[in-house]
Amino acid sequence: MPEGPTPVILSLDRMTKIHDVYPTENVLICEAGTILVDVQQAAADNDWLFPMSLATNAGGVNVLRHGNMRAQCLGLEVVRPDGTIWNGLSRLRKDNTGYDLRDLMIGSEGTLGIITATALRLMLRPQAQGTAMMAVRDPAAALDLLALAGDIVGEGLSAFELIHRQGLDFLAAVGPDIKTSFTDVTDWCVLVDVGLAAGGDPQEVLMALFEAGLTADLGHDGVIAQSSAQRHDLWTIRESIPEAHRRIGSISSHDIAVPLSMVPEFITKGGAALAQIGDMRVNCFGHLGDRNLHYSIFPRQGARPRITRMCAAQSKPTCMIWADRSAQNTGSDG
Repeated sequence: MPEGPTPVILSLDRMTKIHDVYPTENVLICEAGTILVDVQQAAADNDWLFPMSLATNAGGVNVLRHGNMRAQCLGLEVVRPDGTIWNGLSRLRKDNTGYDLRDLMIGSEGTLGIITATALRLMLRPQAQGTAMMAVRDPAAALDLLALAGDIVGEGLSAFELIHRQGLDFLAAVGPDIKTSFTDVTDWCVLVDVGLAAGGDPQEVLMALFEAGLTADLGHDGVIAQSSAQRHDLWTIRESIPEAHRRIGSISSHDIAVPLSMVPEFITKGGAALAQIGDMRVNCFGHLGDRNLHYSIFPRQGARPRITRMCAAQSKPTCMIWADRSAQNTGSDG
């Protein structure tokens, strides 16, 4: 038994009721155990979109356009430690009455109370969607292309994912099997997704972005999905990388948040620092548009290290060092 007070395990699996949907307000109220697919279906049944896509638990690939999970919560119902219930299920996007207890409760992650229900904000459904994968020179060029995408696509830009060749090499080595897009695999590429209102032409917009990138010498190759099946194939590449990580066996996986302008510098310095510590491979990929990247470290092929975590001095990143090469490596991608 652990030391200290007896722990309590609380499950909300049975709290799955969707209480109300307000189509004219684009709001849905549900209990805390409701699974994502049921919320999305209820929204779709009322011609709305709930945009959460769980590549990561707090946000996913659409944070660039719609914000993280916190941004989707308009109000909460919370059971406080003394058993009293705070009914804060406001359906207002602008509620200036008193303290913002909603954000406080979300940020406390259960330490101030247990969330039992929430009022969720729904979004307009895009009427036309498109996806492209474009090779870029390096992460700095990817940032420049992101800026161009903002100018050309505007609020229709739904996702902008940075992908490194290492992840594609892992997929080729261990699967899952996917359809690749480029004849020559480049070191860096980006996956761009757009969702437009009625009358918009995603392929025309993506072609304009591709041509602007070529003119600015940011990249040299790319593919624009010509059908929903091709769009699915492009997204499958991105979404299969974590599974490839699990099959390879990462020794350290992190979500990192870096100011946008510092992303290229972080990638360069991070790789150089790890090279001084041991013989490792790095795969850095993820949601460049919202400054969140997945940074995973792997031993070189054939190495079976036992890893010891070492925290460096203040303001320096946490590092991983070799202890020996006798123990089996284990790891997972978050």
